[in-house]
Amino acid sequence: MIAKVNGFALIGLDGVSIEVEVDINNGLPAFDIVGLADTAVKESKERVRSAIKNSGRNIPIKHITVNLAPADVKKEGSSLDLAIAIGLLKSSGQLEADTNGIIFLGELSLDGSVRRVNGVLPTLISALNLGYKKFIIPKGNENEASFVQDIDVVAVESLKQAIDHLSGLSIIEPIKKHDFKAQESKNVYHSDLALVKGQTVAKRALEVAVSGGHNLLLVGAPGTGKTMLAKCIPTIMPDMTFGEALETTKIHSVAGILKDSDGIVLTRPFRSPHHTATTVALAGGGSHVKPGEISLAHNGVLFLDEMPEYTRSSLEVLRQPLEDGNITVSRASGTVNFPANFMLCGSMNPCPCGNYGSSEKVCTCSPSQIAKYKSKISGPLLDRIDIQVEVDEVKYAELTEEKQSESSKTVKNRVNRTRAIQKNRFLSDGILTNSDMGERHIQKYCKLSKECEDILRKAYETLHLSPRARSRIIKVARTIADMELYEQIMPAHILEAISYRHT
Repeated sequence: MIAKVNGFALIGLDGVSIEVEVDINNGLPAFDIVGLADTAVKESKERVRSAIKNSGRNIPIKHITVNLAPADVKKEGSSLDLAIAIGLLKSSGQLEADTNGIIFLGELSLDGSVRRVNGVLPTLISALNLGYKKFIIPKGNENEASFVQDIDVVAVESLKQAIDHLSGLSIIEPIKKHDFKAQESKNVYHSDLALVKGQTVAKRALEVAVSGGHNLLLVGAPGTGKTMLAKCIPTIMPDMTFGEALETTKIHSVAGILKDSDGIVLTRPFRSPHHTATTVALAGGGSHVKPGEISLAHNGVLFLDEMPEYTRSSLEVLRQPLEDGNITVSRASGTVNFPANFMLCGSMNPCPCGNYGSSEKVCTCSPSQIAKYKSKISGPLLDRIDIQVEVDEVKYAELTEEKQSESSKTVKNRVNRTRAIQKNRFLSDGILTNSDMGERHIQKYCKLSKECEDILRKAYETLHLSPRARSRIIKVARTIADMELYEQIMPAHILEAISYRHT
């Protein structure tokens, strides 16, 4: 008797329905799994064998063949264990239940318990888009699944629970859905702009960058507070919408770093990979293609501390996602596209010793050493960083000043106001922030007066700017105008935007 049960496999963040076919025939005892399965899937026969035995059922001493269709799709991981076990029980006549339209997900332990698996959220969303609405998943993925509407999800702790539920012996109620808005109160940050002493110019640049979604480079001597400023960026970014939270959670779920307790990413990611991170670690990939740091920072911040210390090849990986908002990872096993719409924040010293330009310390670097150090970040990459600002040295009087700086909450309120202006402006354009504007949007929303054009032309010729740099200056000026509630871009806005082209 052939039994057919539905499972699901992920390719990147997109899923494909897998039909698990189980056939039991007379002959020498064997347990074969076919259908382009990787090692983890092939090893499931041992997990399934022990789990069924320890759940009070029997494995037929016959020739068991499991086919995973379609056969030309690579199946990876252990999430098909539960589907294979249910299919085997149905084929052997030990389970008489209608499983049509139900997707089974879960890894089996030898004692029959069902372990959590990665990628449940993107699996549920992909399956829902294909018309599936009933699922049986591990109890450990319950919170993650509770945010997907219009589906019935049953969470089980063991194979026996799944069998009893399907047989009608012990019905398990579908999990309750969670309200995303009710979770927002959990947001907790450990940094605040009020704790940053001095740095008026850098704080202003930070607010401009976040208000328009612009990339930011902080240049300053060691110990001036570049890292502290960068860690404050998430505290002034707008709260994530439900759509953004789902997108981010899908990536973190596939990567296996999603917190079980929350079930969804509640705060904007802040990723700060070490400068020894490889190209694969940043871009994603591996034998089983997983998202890298660039994708894990989606809808949040990617902070590269001391950018010149990263390898040239690692930094050049950033160029495509900075332009397109996604990254395409091509490997021998296939090509996967991951979202990567993040705010890049980098920091660097002005020279190898860090004292170039200091009024207090002496720089010991030669001009050639300084030039070599700065050249570690390529011109095309620098061109894609909208705001490049110097972080000044902090005086002792500023450190001991009792006057409290503006808090992140105050700045965040202004950022929300500026973002709301952009959201209304771009309602029919499919973008959210000024940094997302293309040339068509710039021509439509950033008309410049003759005075502004003259200032920009002079800067273009004097600073030897590229056409891309010109466009980015206009985008930053548009953000500054929005912050000050101006409909038109004024000369002062253009001048401030030009001042942020430091290097």
